[in-house]
Amino acid sequence: MRIQGYPEPGPGLRLHLNENTGGCSPRVLEAIRRLSPADVSTYPSYTPLVLACAGHFQVDPDWILLTNGLDEGILMAAVAHIARARAHDAETIVPLPAFDPYPNATSAVGATAIRIPAQPDYEFQTDDVLRAISAETRMIFLNTPNNPTGQLIPIAALQRIADAAPHAVILVDEAYIEFGGTTFLPQVSRYPNVLVGRTFSKAYGLAGMRVGILIGQPVVLDPVRAVTLPFNINAVAMAATLAALEDHEFLPHYARQVAESRTRLYDACNRLGLPYWKSAANFVLVKVGDPVAPFVDALAARGVHVRDKSSDPATPGCIRITAGVLEHTTAVIDALESIAAARQGR
Repeated sequence: MRIQGYPEPGPGLRLHLNENTGGCSPRVLEAIRRLSPADVSTYPSYTPLVLACAGHFQVDPDWILLTNGLDEGILMAAVAHIARARAHDAETIVPLPAFDPYPNATSAVGATAIRIPAQPDYEFQTDDVLRAISAETRMIFLNTPNNPTGQLIPIAALQRIADAAPHAVILVDEAYIEFGGTTFLPQVSRYPNVLVGRTFSKAYGLAGMRVGILIGQPVVLDPVRAVTLPFNINAVAMAATLAALEDHEFLPHYARQVAESRTRLYDACNRLGLPYWKSAANFVLVKVGDPVAPFVDALAARGVHVRDKSSDPATPGCIRITAGVLEHTTAVIDALESIAAARQGR
């Protein structure tokens, strides 16, 4: 059967999709339990959540569009600014390695993705992106921190690209920014061609609720609003997101655990001789060598599921490990050390 989403990995720790390994705030579950039959049987009002997001992100409510996960925002931005705009021979720029929805959205609207090869150390390809900008460029996808490397794009680089392509939409995907780095949001007022994407799936632990957000000036956001379905977020998800925003202690606590988990993973990789890249996100990219599948299978046999990234030419021989709750990190380190010991015993 061809079923949407990713196959279930089986029992064990889910460290393969960058989810919040500690779950969501208890306030989220309390808010869901308080929903009434009328809340479920009627179409929801989006105003409370839009206003809450505006206050949280410190922007005008008219600069906010709620989306069904940030994935929908990426696709609808492409539909609005390429397909609906009838931009013939349109191109997008996609620095590699890249989140799959960027080339997928490009293909969906009939545009051509100009892929920028990765640097050997995954340093951001600022000059290469600038050289790729042309009259046909309609969107540039910039992911900071990057998935799967965890590398940040310097604010100055984002500014240079936005300045160099005033005719294109610059989508700055900050899905993991709560775990490290500086947000581009304070710069948005200077750039009418920039959309900043955020999500409640990762740091807030609401991946199952599918709530994302696009933030930008009306000139760039309103075309996306025009093609987005009117009731794309359900009432349960909105109640959950409001409750998550009201819990001011949950996210900082989890972010601290993520930071400590990353450090512990670095230390383990150093002991085991596994190359890795320091990350500003809630995951670490680790090079285990080819073939990767037996390594991933060995971890799964020990109850730890990680993401095999070796099929991407930009990340050969690599796996991506979610860094979350400390006890889960201890379990994955134990599994890594067990595999190393087994290999030495051959």
